Parts: sequence; C-alpha cells; structure tokens
Amino acid sequence: MVDIGGRELHIDVRGRGNPTVVLEAGIAASSISWSLVQNRIAEFTTAVSYDRAGFGWSSAAPHRATALAAAEELSLLLDRAELTPPFILVGHSFGGLIARIFQQTFPEKVAGLVLVDPISRTEWTRASPHRKKMLARGVALSRRGAFLARIGLIRPVLRLLLAGSHVIPKLASRAFAGEGASVTERLPGEVRKLPREVWPAMAAHWSEARCFEAMAQALEKIPVSVRQVQEGRSLGDLSVVVISAGSTDEIVKREHENEARLSTRGEHIVLPGAGHWIQLDDPEAVIEAVRRVFRASGS
Repeated sequence: MVDIGGRELHIDVRGRGNPTVVLEAGIAASSISWSLVQNRIAEFTTAVSYDRAGFGWSSAAPHRATALAAAEELSLLLDRAELTPPFILVGHSFGGLIARIFQQTFPEKVAGLVLVDPISRTEWTRASPHRKKMLARGVALSRRGAFLARIGLIRPVLRLLLAGSHVIPKLASRAFAGEGASVTERLPGEVRKLPREVWPAMAAHWSEARCFEAMAQALEKIPVSVRQVQEGRSLGDLSVVVISAGSTDEIVKREHENEARLSTRGEHIVLPGAGHWIQLDDPEAVIEAVRRVFRASGS
C-alpha cells in the first residue's frame, strides 16, 4: 500500500529488470485481472500491476474519476514506489485510454505501449441516444450495486456464483439488475478464467460498496475521458502494439488499426478466437506483444 497524499493505492511489483512493465486494468477491473500474465512478464523484467482508487485493495475513489486523473495518480504512485522510468504501459479496454493519456502527458516516462482491445473513443465522442441510455443504465446499476453491498446482499450472491450455483444468483441478477441481467450473468464466466485462488479476493472486493461507487464514477466520466486524448497526435517511433479481439466490431478494429499507425513502429494484431478480455482468453498473445515491445525498447 503506497500513500499518494491522504489515500493509499495498492501496487504489486514482481520480477527485476528495465524497462518496467505497468499493467493498467479495465474500467471495473483490478490488478487481479492480470493474474495470468504478470508472473510470466516478471520472468524477463519488472512487472507491476496496481489498483486504481476504489478498486481492489485501494482506498475509495475521489470524485474526479477521469482517465487523465487516473494517469496523473499512476505517475505519482510509480514515483512514490520508487520505480524508475521509462515504462512500458499495457492497458486493457479503458486502461488503454489511460495508457494513451499517460503517454501524451508524460512522454519522457514511456518506452512503449501495448493496448489490449482498447475502448473505442469514436463511439463515445459521438455517442448515439442508445449508447447514452446504455451508459446511464450502467451508472444506475453501479449505484444499485453499491446500495446492495451496503445492506449485505452482494456477498452471499457472489459466494453462490463462485461455488457454481446458478439458480439463485440468476434470479437475483434479474431482480436487481433488470435490463442489465445478461451482463451480470456473463461475469462469472470471465471470473472463472482466473486462477481459483484469486476468486475469494474478487468476491471480497465486490462485496464492498466502494468498488461499485468507483465504477459508477468512472462510467459517468467516460464522455469526458475520451475527449482528453489529443486525437491524431503522432506517437513518433514509439514501439506500439494494438491488439483487437476477434469479437470486436469491425469499425472499432479499424480505429485500433489507425491507433497503431500513429507510430512508425506501430503494429495491429487481430485475435480471431478471443473475446474482449484478451488477457484471460489468450494470455500468451499479450505476453508475446509485451516481449516484442520490450525488445524493441533496446533492453
């Protein structure tokens, strides 16, 4: 736990070597989401995962939950943890947005980027009424989750889900989540791809209201966060790999390809068999992308 000024963030540092690889999780994920790749990366260099404010083991989130604020907090955390730049940033989904903003804000601290099925900025800068409604529903569900966590209803449902029960958790998700039930019913499948030993920690985290509140804040700020990237800004000859899931929409894949083209050393990879959580579906692909960027950094 590292004090960043009245609050603490959790950081997990493994391995030795430079440049250090920093793993940035998705919008509602924690350091645990990198369980299948961090130790493998630590075999050839220092590998760091951490929890943004409100998630995992970190203190509750402040109210400025934009991608820029997260990038600034990450820079402070790495400094307080006495980790020496430059870093290779690996960002999944919303974490890819944070990685891009970190690079444009602190370019001297970045040796390379691996963007793992990054969030589509175009979809949110010109959000349709349907997408705006979907986002509002996600915020409302997160607030509802926080309430249910406070009154103690989340913990037993999570315990049943992870134990393999389907009936009661499914009924609960439909009753509590309404139109969002399909999402909550898919999540256990993603969690089960992680090592079994981390399941209790995930259940403990999501039994606390602060995680749901942090998710609500981050979701609310997505339209602001996507506008914090300086679109079209050249990445020069920075080593960049952008990985798209096979299930990703073709329009978003083209956006990912354009992202890679911002660097003269950019590479775009599509993984036909992978879903959005590529680090769980195909961890080897993520590890290999990191290894290539690591080698290209001259180490």
